[in-house]
Amino acid sequence: MIITKSEPFTITEIQQLREQFDSYIKTVIDVENRICSAGCDRHFESEKILLDRGSKQEDIWGGGIDLETKTIDGNSFINIRPTQGNTSNEIQDSDIRKSFEEITKYFFDSIYGK
Repeated sequence: MIITKSEPFTITEIQQLREQFDSYIKTVIDVENRICSAGCDRHFESEKILLDRGSKQEDIWGGGIDLETKTIDGNSFINIRPTQGNTSNEIQDSDIRKSFEEITKYFFDSIYGK
């Protein structure tokens, strides 16, 4: 189940998002507009949802959250953007990476606390 929203996920929604991989939730975040699309099987599915809703490609970054370790990663094929200086699956720009992590914590505040 993919859920896309601009406010934190509820505990019930997080349970639904776990259906795909159990202890890992893939996320795609529009870091400019603070919108998260989560629960996809492949990041491009959530990327398309955000693009269809008007997000700009350069603002969309993929990764995920490991619910057991509470580790956030910024690893996705959609992050490979040589024209933006990102030549890896990982989010290489430290400011974008920091923003991605902070926004992830906002959306999963029931896990991380406020």
